[in-house]
Amino acid sequence: MKALVRWGATLGLVGSTLLGTLSLGSLPAIALSEQQIKEKLDSVPIYLVTNEKGLPLSRPLPNAPNGQKAGGSITGAYMSRQEAQAFINELRNAKNKDPKMQEIVKSLQVTAVPLGVIYQQLQQTKKDPNRLLFAFKPVDQEIKGAMDLLRQSGQQVNQFKSVPMFAVRFAPDQGYVPIKVGTGNEQVVPLFLSKQDAQGLLGQVKPKHPKADIQVLDIDGVLQTLQDKNDTWLNQVVLVPSPESREYIRTLPKPPNTPAAPNRNNNNSRPGAK
Repeated sequence: MKALVRWGATLGLVGSTLLGTLSLGSLPAIALSEQQIKEKLDSVPIYLVTNEKGLPLSRPLPNAPNGQKAGGSITGAYMSRQEAQAFINELRNAKNKDPKMQEIVKSLQVTAVPLGVIYQQLQQTKKDPNRLLFAFKPVDQEIKGAMDLLRQSGQQVNQFKSVPMFAVRFAPDQGYVPIKVGTGNEQVVPLFLSKQDAQGLLGQVKPKHPKADIQVLDIDGVLQTLQDKNDTWLNQVVLVPSPESREYIRTLPKPPNTPAAPNRNNNNSRPGAK
């Protein structure tokens, strides 16, 4: 959870930054390490349904078609804390529960875990036949938003099978819009978990870059790119959690000597595109 608390100190990124052009100079292209990828993913909280000891509620994987026992188990990994809690409420309100399930349901709670921790566990248990898998549950509103954008771009889509992410580009054939962090010259490329946040950045870019748009990505593709590519700009990538998750992170206890995150709702500065 410390990873999420650290992110809380930089929550002003979305609302109090300045746009700039991404200047990479002659930096060498070096693939990101597993630890670097984990640290990027740590900014996103994932919500698990667990018992009072923090153990995820899971079910065994189905057997193979030939009857061979699959081994391992699977648990739901929610992108929304509210939706995870709604699932618990649904279980508690279900009728005709057997006594054992009734006792289990009483102790269920929502536990936030950094995405990087889940990624690390999956990497470490790749060859374990009894490992725990995570079934990610994207937010329905974000799925709809992603499909709407894809259809507007001329694509025919009937479903979206991953967790959508949103990136703002200067134009369909140009690069991603970076933002400048703080008072220094550090620039990052935000990948948003919320279409609403991407639209906010797009609105700031459009006046000077009328062809700017939002590209729909998926978390599996982003992760694959971070693992496989040696592109220098990937060092600048920052995953921005949804407004709901940012609000949750703000409620976490701050470690000593950590400044409180600025409230973007009270920030009147307006980024300017270059």
